[in-house]
Amino acid sequence: MAIEIFLSYLANEKRYSPHTILSYKNDLCQFRDYLLTTFELNILEAQYVQVRDYIVHLMDNGTGANSVSRKMSALRSFYKHNLRLAMVTSSPMAQIRSPKAAKPLPVFIDDKKLDQLLDSEVYFNPTFSSVRDKLILEVLFGTGMRLAELIALKDSDVDFYQGSVKVRGKGDKQRIIPLPKPLIVLLKDFIDLKTLQIFDNKTEALIVTDKGKAASRPFIYSTVKSYLTYVSTQDKKSPHVLRHSYATSLLNRGADLNAIKELLGHASLASTEVYTHNSIERLKTIYKQAHPKA
Repeated sequence: MAIEIFLSYLANEKRYSPHTILSYKNDLCQFRDYLLTTFELNILEAQYVQVRDYIVHLMDNGTGANSVSRKMSALRSFYKHNLRLAMVTSSPMAQIRSPKAAKPLPVFIDDKKLDQLLDSEVYFNPTFSSVRDKLILEVLFGTGMRLAELIALKDSDVDFYQGSVKVRGKGDKQRIIPLPKPLIVLLKDFIDLKTLQIFDNKTEALIVTDKGKAASRPFIYSTVKSYLTYVSTQDKKSPHVLRHSYATSLLNRGADLNAIKELLGHASLASTEVYTHNSIERLKTIYKQAHPKA
């Protein structure tokens, strides 16, 4: 019951996305089941020693440091919430230190390769499905929005007069992102093309399937992955790679870090600063190629 109350709080008060809430639910239920089978305790009876044993259990079973840290973060939020509700008298997370893990550099694709893909007539044609697929890639790379933000996008969120799009981000926070002129043209073409399609049920969603239904996460993900295969051999070919590519491209062209932070919808500048490492690595590569003493 305590888990359900907490998840309801995340959904209704914190306005977390369904995907984020599902992640919290999985982490909390996994800990609940571990407590029950190992110690015969419910989740509100856990103490520091049980949490510590749980961390050892996770790492002994091959769970990576990043995953363990995420699970501990979920537990901290859960017990903090229950402290406020007076469901527990103290948090078992007070003395817990999550294992440190090196932050991986964001994976991105060179913008020249992406331009080559998006400008190609080999991969795209004037049909509805093809224009839609191209729009998915163009929006993700041209605005840097998240997958969940793209799925939530409506036709009415696009302001053609101002040349911008209104995005609802994490915590239901809204931000305005300027649109490149070619993307504005593509959006107009797509919306016009969409009105000509014969769908059984119309939806407000901007991105729809061939049957007119709102595009799902797996649909967007598989679409992006299939096209990025043409220009990238790296393992990661997700929508988030296009978000990273957007940010890296802006930084490499001299954009201010604070401006990039606002465009990406980051709550903290620390989240944006990770892209400076990619820029430094790029400078190192240029130095090695060009400098006689390298």
